[in-house]
Amino acid sequence: MDNKNKKEKAPAAKKEEYAVVLDYLSRGYVKSDMSKFGGKAIAQAIGTEQFTLLELAPKTGVDLEIQDTVYIGKGKRDKVYRVLGRLDYENLTATSRIELEYAIRDIVEAQEERFVEFFNSAEALSTRLHTLELIPGIGKKYMWEIIEAREEKPFESFKEITERLPTLTDPAGMIVKRVQQELDTSTPKRGKNKYNIFTQAPRAPRGSQRKPRR
Repeated sequence: MDNKNKKEKAPAAKKEEYAVVLDYLSRGYVKSDMSKFGGKAIAQAIGTEQFTLLELAPKTGVDLEIQDTVYIGKGKRDKVYRVLGRLDYENLTATSRIELEYAIRDIVEAQEERFVEFFNSAEALSTRLHTLELIPGIGKKYMWEIIEAREEKPFESFKEITERLPTLTDPAGMIVKRVQQELDTSTPKRGKNKYNIFTQAPRAPRGSQRKPRR
């Protein structure tokens, strides 16, 4: 199949095992229409695997702390009672939006090996576009520098990337910015921004797939 006819593939949906708390509202949202769980304690969080934005219900008597990492997997949870569902970017609180960048950077730096491997193995999406070009600050010029450098010897750390390619002063920060762009669904996705390489594809607008009532 011709590469240019391939459709971009979003990462396969995975269940998040851990999440970082972005905001904790002990009395629920101020606006009652923000969630069907109005009036009850709720947290906004981001998953550490695919950066999924989530709403969490804490266990009774548990107060969550902003930037805490909490377990949300299928096993026994010590702080979270229930994962209420995915959260739209537009519904993030002001606090969550401020904390988002810090949380993403902590996740990226904590999983350095995973994201350094991205620089080592990223491939072309089509005959005209390479995955590396989607990262803010790289473009075609630095893309080729990265490819040539990794062919000589794979990168082993963010620090090594910067040492070998001084133009890339903050490779972790570049990943952070791309993740933020993918999560921000407040503006239409066009061109390079329509691809999801680190996050799940956004949900379809509510009601877009509903069957007509009979």
